[in-house]
Amino acid sequence: MNTLLYLLLVIVGGYCALALYVFLMQPKLIYYPNIPGRTLEATPAAIGMDYEEVTFSTTDGEQLHAWFIPHPQARATLLFAHGNAGNISHRLDSIQVFHDLGLNVLIFDYRGYGRSTGKPGENGTYRDADAAWTYLTETRVIDSGKIILFGRSLGAAVIADLATRTEPAGVILESAFLSVPDMAATIYPWLPVRWLASYRYDNGDKVTRITQPLLIIHSRRDEIIPFEQGERLFRRASEPKQFLELRGRHNDGFYVSRDEYLVAMEAFLESALSAAGLKGGGSN
Repeated sequence: MNTLLYLLLVIVGGYCALALYVFLMQPKLIYYPNIPGRTLEATPAAIGMDYEEVTFSTTDGEQLHAWFIPHPQARATLLFAHGNAGNISHRLDSIQVFHDLGLNVLIFDYRGYGRSTGKPGENGTYRDADAAWTYLTETRVIDSGKIILFGRSLGAAVIADLATRTEPAGVILESAFLSVPDMAATIYPWLPVRWLASYRYDNGDKVTRITQPLLIIHSRRDEIIPFEQGERLFRRASEPKQFLELRGRHNDGFYVSRDEYLVAMEAFLESALSAAGLKGGGSN
């Protein structure tokens, strides 16, 4: 066989093998429930907060584990969807921030994460968010006008979807990507990932359909999700919207920029909750 032809076949074969690997491994490239682990490492009690262990069911029969952290003078309740790795016990520092802002917090683990049953998937995570919303609005009978939706990283995609189907007081998307195909094209620019991607998490489309006040937060030094994806997401979003640029990296921007973060959050909460009140939001 001609050496040049042989080399060409090796290159093409390797390229196709890599493309097939990326296609087959998509769930493992998106979801990391075992990093650092599914075991709960601590609870809100470790940082001096009361909390309730909560379990609720999804429409397809999974059992989700969550914590409800009450605030004694809560002005609203925050529904928190976390990123793609670890579990709710790895978000105590963020829970503390939101508690300090005068919010009840409901944080839940997706199916296949922490103590929740099942296996993660795109439609499954959407059902998980639906179940969390139902728990707040029906089980705890909290008025939607007193609920703030918050998602970080993968959680931003889960929350963006939920926000298109509900009427919360406001929506906060932190460290969000434009879509899975857009992220994949950033990581694997030499592969036809837009054709290969079977997961979408299309935030770019969802934000055009969010009508509630929206705050998009991103760090220019984010080493995982490029800052320009946050900028592009903001440009696509419908009004009313705000953008907050953080310092720090993907997982610590809210901590490194704590002062700016708290000021921006306080202003957004005040504005969103006031607007919801004018629309007839309840007092729960």
